[in-house]
Amino acid sequence: MAKEKKFVEAITSMDEDFAKWYTDIVKKADLVEYASVKGCMIVRPYGYAIWELIQKELDRRFKETGHENVYMPMFIPESLLQKEKDHVEGFAPEVAWVTHGGSEQLAERLCVRPTSETLFCDHYKDIVQSYRDLPKLYNQWCSVVRWEKTTRPFLRSVEFLWQEGHTVHATAEEAQEETIRMLNVYASFCEEFLAIPVIKGQKTEKEKFAGARATYTIESLMHDGKALQTGTSHNFGDGFAKAFGIQYLDRDNKLKYAHQTSWGMSTRLIGAIIMVHGDDSGLVLPPKVAPVQVIIVPVQQNVEGVLEKAYELKERLSKVCRVKIDDSDKMPGWKFAEYEMRGVPLRLEIGPKDIEKNQVVLVKRMNREKLFVSIDELETKVTEVLDDIQSALYNKALNLRNSRTFTATTLEEMEKILNDTPGFIKAMWCGDVECEKAVKDRMAATARCIPFEQEKISDKCVCCGKEAKHMVYWGRAY
Repeated sequence: MAKEKKFVEAITSMDEDFAKWYTDIVKKADLVEYASVKGCMIVRPYGYAIWELIQKELDRRFKETGHENVYMPMFIPESLLQKEKDHVEGFAPEVAWVTHGGSEQLAERLCVRPTSETLFCDHYKDIVQSYRDLPKLYNQWCSVVRWEKTTRPFLRSVEFLWQEGHTVHATAEEAQEETIRMLNVYASFCEEFLAIPVIKGQKTEKEKFAGARATYTIESLMHDGKALQTGTSHNFGDGFAKAFGIQYLDRDNKLKYAHQTSWGMSTRLIGAIIMVHGDDSGLVLPPKVAPVQVIIVPVQQNVEGVLEKAYELKERLSKVCRVKIDDSDKMPGWKFAEYEMRGVPLRLEIGPKDIEKNQVVLVKRMNREKLFVSIDELETKVTEVLDDIQSALYNKALNLRNSRTFTATTLEEMEKILNDTPGFIKAMWCGDVECEKAVKDRMAATARCIPFEQEKISDKCVCCGKEAKHMVYWGRAY
């Protein structure tokens, strides 16, 4: 038991040091290892299995909405990157450059892609000629490089995995429809699959993507009261099309510029899962994104018939869920702690006495609730319990967000809330970027989004007292 206790104690309490708690989990739940290049991470098999489930579900949803996967090169010629001024200025501080090929100096520097807008635009100008060619609905799964100064596994790293959708349309209306459609795809994915509630809204001009006409976002609240931008969808209008010469001949026989969108999600989602659902015993995974949904732990497995029964149950459950059996010679208590650390949603215990009673013991990871279930009803009950866990985790996260969402009418109120009980703050804003900057300078909080669902907290801007235009969600963020 001493070893089991030590195993659990290896995690720092989230109330003691949230950042250290997070790092402990990503390491001890075997999600990542640090790489030899500072700021890069090795995604371990368990962490990558979570990403594969995310990727599979998102890819299914993309294809249901008519999108196709493509792959662009990882290198961008400097001259190509320079074509859209706002875009290149936005990414310049984070760009990694290739200057040599072998021992030869390159005639032109190559950027290691921080994002692929310019590559897609360069391609679209060649393949879009007529209105009959539109729309083009493309998505890419790849890695990107952004030379971040401060890094943390999954949340911010020099290289990370993501998907980036890039679409081109005939009209501004079609591009806007696509932008919002994909934001809604992201929102439903987070809520239904990851059990993470989100706020949907538009970014301010100051916070929007470099080169975009408008950026829309889904924002989530982490357990420590900080916000996380979980996904974004951008309407580029015809700005990139004009910079790259993406034109098409319309039905009226006139040459027109196309309209574009871009949208993306990344391995940052795994960080969100950790920080929304995790606890002091480790990772807590919603069943839909768990590589192992049920772990079978035989108790007194040396007793005749126990292992045989455990494997029989595994065979049955493999038809309804992702199931694994641990028949190692570790003590059951050690196994319990290990799979709690790894966030497996449901533990199934089976021992000699259970076999006599024709039952198993099911233990929920999220709250350690025990259920005694007849072996005859196993598949049905396990499916029901996994569904209940998925819903319960979403409701728990929603309740936390609601309890950590406040309103403020003055900067003093806002600052006190952020210092005493950090979370989302709903406050009115006049629309002036100087007021937005003032909030950031005073309390390191940013405008997370202008939510689609507007409320009237007061008539006046929280900063300057002038007439307010929008209710904004504010907060400190990752």
